[in-house]
Amino acid sequence: MLVNQRTLREKVSVSGIGLHTGNIGTITFCPAPENYGFKFVRTDIPHAPEIPAIVDYVSDIARGTTLTHDNASVHTVEHVLAALVGLQIDNCRIEIDNNEPPVGDGSALPFTEPILAAGFEEQKAPKDYLVIDSTVRYANESKGVEIVALPNDDFRITVMVDYHNPALGSQHSGLFDLEKEFLSEFAPSRTFCFLTEVEMLHKQGLIKGGSLDNAVVIVDKKMSQDELSEMLHGIGYAHEAILGDSGILNNNHLRFKNEPARHKLLDMLGDLALVGVPMKAQVLAARPGHASNIEFARKIRKLYENKQLQKKYQIKRGDSAIYDINAILKIMPHRYPFLLVDRIVEYDAENSRIRGYKNVTINEDFFNGHFPSRPVMPGVLILEAMGQTGGMLLLNNGTFDENKLVFFVGMDKVRFRKPVIPGDQLVMDVTLIKKRFNTFTLDAKAYVDGILVAEAELLAAIVDK
Repeated sequence: MLVNQRTLREKVSVSGIGLHTGNIGTITFCPAPENYGFKFVRTDIPHAPEIPAIVDYVSDIARGTTLTHDNASVHTVEHVLAALVGLQIDNCRIEIDNNEPPVGDGSALPFTEPILAAGFEEQKAPKDYLVIDSTVRYANESKGVEIVALPNDDFRITVMVDYHNPALGSQHSGLFDLEKEFLSEFAPSRTFCFLTEVEMLHKQGLIKGGSLDNAVVIVDKKMSQDELSEMLHGIGYAHEAILGDSGILNNNHLRFKNEPARHKLLDMLGDLALVGVPMKAQVLAARPGHASNIEFARKIRKLYENKQLQKKYQIKRGDSAIYDINAILKIMPHRYPFLLVDRIVEYDAENSRIRGYKNVTINEDFFNGHFPSRPVMPGVLILEAMGQTGGMLLLNNGTFDENKLVFFVGMDKVRFRKPVIPGDQLVMDVTLIKKRFNTFTLDAKAYVDGILVAEAELLAAIVDK
């Protein structure tokens, strides 16, 4: 069934204090045109700079996700984005007159309730789903984090948390139907922290707007009531609090038995919104946090950009080619006699690797002079073929468009191992090994019949045409 995009029917605003900055501000959700996505707009700054809600603009993940663009930032965006994703909104202009949205009660309800009151407007353009058709995996073994996206006909997400802390224990939660479950089962889940973290967060300049009204504080250490009062006084918290006996400061009741796990799932929904499009996938996450969510979102975003490129150039997805010669001619600026890659047969976004073919025939012009009595492909042209394959890799990584060119500015560790002659098929494997600003270091190898014939490290720069 074809599902169309949707936006809000009318503007709606929410005011309050920011969790970490303590700044008072107002956020306004506005209708937006088709294919607009989500953009934060800092209305308190001259010229009202826009900050796209895309993972490329993440600048900090200290206890929340911060976006920065055009010298403007917005902190702790995950609950706002989770509310929009959970309500299946595709396009929204998010105006904000400060650098952090209001925290409300620490959940997504302060945003979902007014958005529901504003209502939705269906648009004419279809939703641009990213369909996950192969496993995407992220792992951080040192922190015990693993996140996997598996093919699925719908969007589902399951989260498991385990802080090796008896005050919380192991918890898990799963969302299987946004329409039926998000509002009642996940939007109300509140942010949480451990009592042992409070002083540390305060010293880092965070939780300036935090209180027991907008966060669940889990008691994970023994202390007396006097020690608690002294600690709270030391961080400038003006209200009284009791240790209680429920394991939650002030004996606050959890809204769900596994509310912390549900909130982690809520955070992940918001962070995955930074992919830029809704997904069809089964996401399984063990011990996720903002840092791991963002790294996973980067992988998914790369996959999306690659699929967009394939769609744009009508690239074939068969046994023979990912990019056939017709697609290559649309993408590459090179032409006869200097287009030296015939097919791209593999592209591995996760490991930034590409494989291309160059079929070498006796009809090549350079064989007329190199050498008439013993035709051998010039080594510089083998390097050029590897370089052109590397250029295709950089394009797939979303680093330039039709208004850009790849110039090779250096090469190192060049070795020619075996002559390449007419009838050979040159197989070129190129991997991105380092990126610094607009320069890229590529490890390039060329094979014939599985035997290494040439290798080099190539240094490339992206420039305007």
